[in-house]
Amino acid sequence: MRIIFAGTPEVALPSLEAVAASGHELLAVVTRPDAPAGRGRHAARSPVAAWADEHGIEVLTPAKPRDEDFLVRLTELDVDCVPVVAYGALVPPVALEIPVHGWVNLHFSLLPAWRGAAPVQHAVWHGDEVTGASVFQLEAGLDTGPVFGTLTEVIRPTDTSGDLLARLAVDGAGLLVDVLNAIEDGSVRAVAQPADGVSLAPKITVEDAAVRWGDPAFAVDRRVRAMTPFPGAWSTFRGERIKLGPVSIVPDGPRLEPGDLLVEKTRVLAGTATDPVALGEVRAAGKKPMSAVDWARGVRPTSGERMTGEHPA
Repeated sequence: MRIIFAGTPEVALPSLEAVAASGHELLAVVTRPDAPAGRGRHAARSPVAAWADEHGIEVLTPAKPRDEDFLVRLTELDVDCVPVVAYGALVPPVALEIPVHGWVNLHFSLLPAWRGAAPVQHAVWHGDEVTGASVFQLEAGLDTGPVFGTLTEVIRPTDTSGDLLARLAVDGAGLLVDVLNAIEDGSVRAVAQPADGVSLAPKITVEDAAVRWGDPAFAVDRRVRAMTPFPGAWSTFRGERIKLGPVSIVPDGPRLEPGDLLVEKTRVLAGTATDPVALGEVRAAGKKPMSAVDWARGVRPTSGERMTGEHPA
């Protein structure tokens, strides 16, 4: 088939590479326009655009996929199908209708669970034991289209959202190509999503990433892993925000009030509503990440000092 690939961030690259290596003809990519990045806030190409530049593939960067110039180019290219992975913009019906087989989206959940922008983070945050990926026909609704195929993935007890997403991105790339092959030979039919089991996964906010020390230890653990690496779980200590890496639950550890710190020789414990947790990596504002023990050696928490999930004043 004649293919245009739609995607923007690094997580889309395994699928883009798999499509490019398949028997389909990759004509172009469509991605979000260059955006400010880094400390200098200079305009930077998306990872998908950078890959296409390197491989001599045409790059389309409409401000919105309803832009007339983009629709004209999409028509000129005589596209059979547009596979989508984390493109980052709503595609209007006028664009969906141009390719012969429409747009097919790789989504990192088992639909209809976790429709929305952050399915992997919400799966980890809410303690799901199994998740997966779905390839479905893109339509006007939010991740509501009929599904061509799925795969499942076990969520490991120590998985961060970054760990899980990396595995799903690789495995999902194979699923996406398999679906494209089946669309081409007519051996697959999309099946409507069930009405039951719908859950939503809205974009994660900075407030979501604030650790609630008054939660049970298992909930603190899940939240921190879900927010790693982005946007990064955080707490406040001495009026300054610090970012926290994954923690470890300490069953039957010393009783600490929520947020209270206990510095030991080889670990730093923080209290929750139940068992304490051992802090992992800590990153203070303007500093490099370090182990919790090294951080505590520098700041020297005193008895009764605690962390909170409140914004610095």
